[in-house]
Amino acid sequence: MAVSDRSKIIYLMILILFIIGIGFFWLDHIGLINASKYVNFFRGEPKLVTEASGDEPSLVEREEFEKEKEKFQERVEELDKREALLAEKEKEIESLGQKLEEIRKGLELEQKKLDDERKKYSGYKKNVMVLANKMANMPPEESVKIMVNWDDPLIIDVLRQMDADSAAAGRMSITSYLLTLFPKEKASRIMYLMTQL
Repeated sequence: MAVSDRSKIIYLMILILFIIGIGFFWLDHIGLINASKYVNFFRGEPKLVTEASGDEPSLVEREEFEKEKEKFQERVEELDKREALLAEKEKEIESLGQKLEEIRKGLELEQKKLDDERKKYSGYKKNVMVLANKMANMPPEESVKIMVNWDDPLIIDVLRQMDADSAAAGRMSITSYLLTLFPKEKASRIMYLMTQL
């Protein structure tokens, strides 16, 4: 039985509509078009109020957007304030760190000076002990001839060391006798300084 031309045209149109429908579904599926915007029963979801036509939903949407925008702006301002505060604190910490570094360097310098002074004093103390021992073991007249040319502080330190050594050994010190051998003016000055230093 032969199919008429009219039937062929109808079948062909149905086939074209079917292919168009399938293509429409496929484009919606891959995301090139949003079929639910045009035909809401494709996805079975009701139309959103904000997508409905008319003035009310768009006004609500605009108000919500403005509120969110204000919240976002407030958050940005708060973060800016915090950032500025942090930057200020960082500067303060950096300045404090520099001051501490300067103090540390100053303390190191003072410590070095003290160490140098201690070394000098330690060397000086040893020298005084050696000189006191030598002067005690020399004849008094010879000791005085040498000591009379020294600076007054050194004479005082040596005489005191001689007193300490004599006390430690349990014998009488000869420092009083040595002072009688000094020139009178020098002896009186040494005795005066010994009471002051």
